[in-house]
Amino acid sequence: MNKNFIDDVDSGLSQLNKKLPSKYFYDEKGDALFVEIMGLEEYYLTRSEMAIFDTQIEEIIAGFQLDKTRYFDLIELGAGDGSKTQKLLSALSQNGYHYDYVPIDISRNALTQLEQSLQQKMPQVNVKPQHGDYFEILETLKYDHRPKVLLFLGSNLGNMSDELATEFIHSLGVNLNLGDKILLGVDIIKPASVVLPAYNDAQGVTRAFNLNLLHRINTELGANFDLSCFEHTPEYSEDEGIAKSYLTSLVSQTVSIKAIGKDYHFESGEKIHTEISRKYDDKILSHILKTTRFSITDKFTDSKGYFCDYILTRLNDANP
Repeated sequence: MNKNFIDDVDSGLSQLNKKLPSKYFYDEKGDALFVEIMGLEEYYLTRSEMAIFDTQIEEIIAGFQLDKTRYFDLIELGAGDGSKTQKLLSALSQNGYHYDYVPIDISRNALTQLEQSLQQKMPQVNVKPQHGDYFEILETLKYDHRPKVLLFLGSNLGNMSDELATEFIHSLGVNLNLGDKILLGVDIIKPASVVLPAYNDAQGVTRAFNLNLLHRINTELGANFDLSCFEHTPEYSEDEGIAKSYLTSLVSQTVSIKAIGKDYHFESGEKIHTEISRKYDDKILSHILKTTRFSITDKFTDSKGYFCDYILTRLNDANP
């Protein structure tokens, strides 16, 4: 039984303002639901970033400033199904670059499916999947002295507060060397009429994805959440630039979790905060990077200006 899962659930549900970490969305069922979400009409994020890869992949590669005579590591954090990355892998191979592709993910299921897919579609790519914590794995790769390009796509950074994002990017810098790159995908601030449906689709797939977190606690920790007594209720403030996801209790109820040995009471209308999805612009990202070891050296947006992929370059330690 996953002790971290137990501790995080207990800690989150014991707070006055209840919360659960979004990383626990991703079990086998959650992975499948998220792949389905990425194909939804309302979910513009994947489509917008894919458009950038479709139309600007050569420019992105040029922005990496790679030397074709040097072997490098292409490392992806939270690789998922790798649909966008395959375009990059193909272009790198066709242009004569030599590299290892190192996808890192907390979902072993996602890594297995990605590796099998790449073996079938792109057998020429040397894939070295790594399951576990980003920073522990990056630390083991730091000292091989190869240049590194790190991919953090799909606006995954947006699941963090700005303070945590600064800390996260700074920590990535500790595990990279001067001149190494990050390709960072972020969602751009836009009207609620565009953003909110992406987190509350008409088909109810996003609802099922969020409620699956409670199902996972039931299955793995012996809880008795009645999923029909909770509803997925996302919110978005354009002024704040942050979408927030909640699971809201529809009734006054008490839930027991056997693995923890505790009961948790919910008032009618009480919310469990499960996720934030930060939206960005140049000013916000520059503020986040101010005390990290990175600077923005290139950027690529889709034709609608919905999404942006930034190239960040690791600075000398003497710089901010």
